[in-house]
Amino acid sequence: MLDLIAALGLALAVEGILFAAFPDGMRRAMYEAAHSPSDQMRIVGIISALIGVGVIWLVRHFG
Repeated sequence: MLDLIAALGLALAVEGILFAAFPDGMRRAMYEAAHSPSDQMRIVGIISALIGVGVIWLVRHFG
């Protein structure tokens, strides 16, 4: 459970840094995401989730 909370904190920190460093770029990215087809967003979400699980697996087994 502590790992989940730490991961959420890290995600918030990275997102905050991106918004602080590149506000216009993040606004543009959010606009593009909001206007993308749902199927495309779903595929990107699934791929991102699989990559994330893969990274976690690699770190837990080889780190």
